[in-house]
Amino acid sequence: MTTYKAGDCKREEFRKYLEKAGVLDTLTKVLVVLYEEPEKPNNALDFLKQHLNVTGPDTADIEALKLEISELRQKCEQLQEENNELKAKIQQLEPALEPEVPEN
Repeated sequence: MTTYKAGDCKREEFRKYLEKAGVLDTLTKVLVVLYEEPEKPNNALDFLKQHLNVTGPDTADIEALKLEISELRQKCEQLQEENNELKAKIQQLEPALEPEVPEN
């Protein structure tokens, strides 16, 4: 019997946690919206996700961001190569530009 009360106590603590965090209110509101929907959606889970704003970014947005990342990586590599070439040129020119210091 103590096992039942311990589990019951944990459930009550979890319920209080959900209530304090606003989860119960949010879920209730979304479920009420679903209940009041005149034409029930084919996929209730998608409806809940959409109304809870947990669907995440659109696939098109993800693809656009992946493309942008790829382009930026290529640009970074090009700039790194250009930087290395310019450093090499500077090193070649530096000895020619140093003035000769007369020896005492």
